[in-house]
Amino acid sequence: MSDHSCVNRDSGGEDGRRGGGRGGAGGDTAALARELRRDVRGEVDFDAAARALMTMDASNYRRVPLGVVAPRDAADVAAALAVCRAHGVPVVPRGGGTSIAGQATGTGVVLDLTRHMRAITDLDPEARTAVVQPGVVLDDLRAAAGVYGLTFGPDPSTHSRCTLGGMIGNNSCGSHSVAWGTTADNIRRLTVVGYGGDVRHLERGWSGAPEGLSVLVNDNLTLLRTGFPELPRRISGYALDALLPENGVNLARAFCGSEGTLGVVSEATVRLVEAPRARVLAVLGYAGESAAAEAAPALLAYGPLTVEGMAEDLVPENERTLLPRGSAWLFVETGGGTPAEALSRAERLVKAAEALDGTVVTDTAAQRALWRIREDASGTATRMPDGSEAWPGWEDCAVPPARLGAYLRDFRSLLAEHGLRGTPYGHFGDGCIHVRIDFDLLSDTGVRRFRAFSEEQAELVVAHGGSLSGEHGDGQARAELLPRMYGNELVALFGRFKDVWDPAGGMNPGVLARPARLDENLRFAVLPRERVGVAFGYPHDDGDFSAAVRRCVGVAKCRTESAAGAGVMCPSYRVTGEERHSTRGRARLLHEMLAGEVVTDGWRSEEVRDALDLCLSCKGCRSDCPVGVDMATYKAEFLHHHYKGRPRPAAHYAMGWLPVWLRAAAPFAGALRVASRVRPLTALVKRLGGIAPERDLPVPAKRTFRSWWRRNRPAAGRAVEPGAVTVVLWPDTFTNHLSPDVGRAAVRVLEAAGLRVVMPPRQLCCGLTYVSTGQLDRARVVMRRTLDGMERAAGLPVVVLEPSCAAALRTDLPELLADDPRAAALASSVRTFAQVLEEYAPQWRPPRIDRPVAGQTHCHQHAVLGDAAERRLRERAGLTGALSGGCCGLAGNFGFERGHYDVSAACAEEQLLPSVREAPEGAELLADGFSCRTQLDQLAGRRARHLAQVLADGLPERPDPRR
Repeated sequence: MSDHSCVNRDSGGEDGRRGGGRGGAGGDTAALARELRRDVRGEVDFDAAARALMTMDASNYRRVPLGVVAPRDAADVAAALAVCRAHGVPVVPRGGGTSIAGQATGTGVVLDLTRHMRAITDLDPEARTAVVQPGVVLDDLRAAAGVYGLTFGPDPSTHSRCTLGGMIGNNSCGSHSVAWGTTADNIRRLTVVGYGGDVRHLERGWSGAPEGLSVLVNDNLTLLRTGFPELPRRISGYALDALLPENGVNLARAFCGSEGTLGVVSEATVRLVEAPRARVLAVLGYAGESAAAEAAPALLAYGPLTVEGMAEDLVPENERTLLPRGSAWLFVETGGGTPAEALSRAERLVKAAEALDGTVVTDTAAQRALWRIREDASGTATRMPDGSEAWPGWEDCAVPPARLGAYLRDFRSLLAEHGLRGTPYGHFGDGCIHVRIDFDLLSDTGVRRFRAFSEEQAELVVAHGGSLSGEHGDGQARAELLPRMYGNELVALFGRFKDVWDPAGGMNPGVLARPARLDENLRFAVLPRERVGVAFGYPHDDGDFSAAVRRCVGVAKCRTESAAGAGVMCPSYRVTGEERHSTRGRARLLHEMLAGEVVTDGWRSEEVRDALDLCLSCKGCRSDCPVGVDMATYKAEFLHHHYKGRPRPAAHYAMGWLPVWLRAAAPFAGALRVASRVRPLTALVKRLGGIAPERDLPVPAKRTFRSWWRRNRPAAGRAVEPGAVTVVLWPDTFTNHLSPDVGRAAVRVLEAAGLRVVMPPRQLCCGLTYVSTGQLDRARVVMRRTLDGMERAAGLPVVVLEPSCAAALRTDLPELLADDPRAAALASSVRTFAQVLEEYAPQWRPPRIDRPVAGQTHCHQHAVLGDAAERRLRERAGLTGALSGGCCGLAGNFGFERGHYDVSAACAEEQLLPSVREAPEGAELLADGFSCRTQLDQLAGRRARHLAQVLADGLPERPDPRR
């Protein structure tokens, strides 16, 4: 069922009636919204943007809701459900929206339980329990429990953003289920609110059960005792066997995995387990995935915490050196009270394993790097090695572990019969396999193949004694096929079970009981079939903007509250906590813009513009998103179309054209430096330029870098040997006009390293400021002029000191000028300061500075260029310590624009400013980006320097007539 109405059927299975109610399809949505706002203290949002953000989860499905409610507490949940019942409008509870089967989408009202209901209301270390609200993020619970040496056992790969309510709804598992079981195994008590607002408390025993449930169970004991297969990852259907008397009549367990179809969890008491004090990771290599699968069951006898498997298809080339010999691997974690105990268990396991090769990893950083490969697989698997798209649909079926090897061989054969490809990975110790398959879900023929394969795949899983779902639930993806697993009689009982809890049929209809067809409501059906005209080339998506937007499959790694390690994505979400300011939220809005159903104004959409307004264009998602969503490029594309033929915000003219204004102002730098101290004048400039009043305006240097170079050029090269490598030093706008001392320092270091430095014959521009403000026509003009000016330097390495300019030349240039081969050639020649020293002066020894460092790696450097060469150069110079991740928050023009100051400052407070405050005395503050240095100066009153400046200060003094 896929309309806004609800189904009301009695438990006898008679023909039901469709209930419309005043708020159903064609009903009075305005009245529904008014009553919700009257009775609910939390936010009630029925506008286009809120609805668009909730049309999809991490599945192939899309359903458009009427509105979104963010309840503040359990009373709000009950009030919202009562109003929706009165209007006959369905309700879908939603956590992190990472469900892969479509159960977190719906056509009525979506309850967003992540915004307010995020409290851990009690944590009892002696009883080893915690009481949580449904919006609590798993990692937050694990962190709170970790203080007492405890943890919550189930840990899906989405642990940094999935919620306990969603885990209960799907009966989630994770990599440690071989040790600690599924979510249902770790639930003690649930408080749930039914459709209409009634509250029940569920634990063991019949107390709290809806009327008629005990009769339903007692009348069907034989069916319940014989109808469920015994395997560790049986998640499909309702867990009615938990209500058998020999199983203790566990109402809370039976509710787990009901996917929001019975009621809404408002509070849960969960079991905590003792976390091993030490962990060691054993990685075992095998000839193939079937060999790894067949080896997995024997390892369970050694009591491992995990037995995870994956094949080489999902491991990036540059990370395979971390793994032992083989083409498929098992990741087996062991624990112990001491490091020695954990290590002994791992070594014993490796010795007993029949593997091609094996290694034991004790270093925690190396363990994290390996686990990141495994956890990112849900995203990386969405692209095949040739770049073609792959989708969920058979993401997590499970078979008995002893049959996994045979099942995988049959599964591969079935894929081949249908001309499909996929790379299995997952929880080999539990027989649960994840896979993304290259279904063609855009054409009618492809959708028919999707259905045919799904039907045969269901038969294959059942033939091996398995479950259609082993972790993520059935949702719309598999519920239609449940009769093949359970038979018609037991599936009919599922429908009667739902009706006992939800007689009006308002809780998440179309899922589990009387489900929609698996090939209905596909999210791709609404996208335009004709390609959209765009400015960028989108080389990784065959030039198709729709395909670029489709990259976001909803795994929501961008919805984290802190950047992982050196990660960047997504700073604006971490500040605001709002879905529309996450990379996923923005991608969803762009998807709906292309669909044209909810967001109807196309490129003129104000909903999309407002969501992109707080995108810092940090490019963090380009590297940190497992599927490579590049929101900075999408934002530039959108702004290009949105403002085409009409006036732009003042900041686009003030800062987008910054290279022009600085070039024009250069002759008057002295006067401008004096004028910058006249507050009324600077206030007027900021008001006219759309610049945040809290910001100090950058002051041009007295003399540009290029003017210094021209005056002293005759001395250039005299310190280098004949035949030295010639490098082109790129005079970017920021270095030339605002930080010429960085350029002078770089020249001195490069020459000291034996390189001959030259510069382009005239001032050139990478186009960065035009790209970041979406002035792409102008950017292309500027870039073509740059290509003309660089022809004489073709083939020479180009050293770019400003990371944002280097990233623009490396990526934006060839993607905007895909028709000009010179663009790709110039892009390939771009090097950072450290990269050029490492590549072209490998024997040079930098001066020893021998100081600790603090500061930040530029976000564009992290995302596009990488900072490995910088880290190695710092190490050789005795600059110890790591730079922080995240984003400084200034991000070029972003932090200067009016209305962005608070978000900009909050981004800096996440990692950069704390790292500087905590730096040891005498630490060198490093920031290669002008924005990062400016942010530190304006928010912390601290002066940071480019690495070139620090190294130049360490060189022996020598006369320098060019100073």
